[in-house]
Amino acid sequence: MPDSYIIEVNSQTAGIVVRGQGGYCFFASSHQFNRLEGQLFRNAREAERAARKLVNGDVREAA
Repeated sequence: MPDSYIIEVNSQTAGIVVRGQGGYCFFASSHQFNRLEGQLFRNAREAERAARKLVNGDVREAA
């Protein structure tokens, strides 16, 4: 299983997640995704869902 993934939303790179102790840590690649910076996720799919919700304006659900 890979230790890192690129997270994309609507063909835009949101950031990367890197597996570490306790989960996958999100590193934002643009200011639009800074709200997710440093958050831990159980897996890459969960991080992608949070980034997608952020883009769609569902800010409470993203964080």
